[in-house]
Amino acid sequence: MNREITRTEHSAPARQFAVLLSPTRRGARLARLLATAHLGDWGLPTESAAHIVAELAANAAAHGRVPGRDFRLSLTASAGTLLPIEVTDTRGDSLPLPSTAAPHAENGRGLLIVEALADRWGVIEGPAPRKTVWAELDLAP
Repeated sequence: MNREITRTEHSAPARQFAVLLSPTRRGARLARLLATAHLGDWGLPTESAAHIVAELAANAAAHGRVPGRDFRLSLTASAGTLLPIEVTDTRGDSLPLPSTAAPHAENGRGLLIVEALADRWGVIEGPAPRKTVWAELDLAP
């Protein structure tokens, strides 16, 4: 006998998106485009998240690159109140440092952008040889 099973929970299911991308400028650009597309489909704001994804993916391509190994972008949205963004690369020995860029340097400020836009961010080491740089956006008004 077949029975239909219905959920009795009233909370919205978590929406998840994850993809492996090449650690290149093209892979970083694709990460931003895919994140923007999925967040738009989910009806979530995209501007701050797109900037965060762009910076984390660019860092993975520039500083977390290991030939032949991809980086992973992961987005999860549950109940529309929190958006965790994670970028995992295979250079766990190369952890992000606070900016030490010269005042007129053209690069070295990506994590300052992440810090300004995200409500929280950090780094999770491991499992070896990986690290995950994450940022969270509070979506509730």
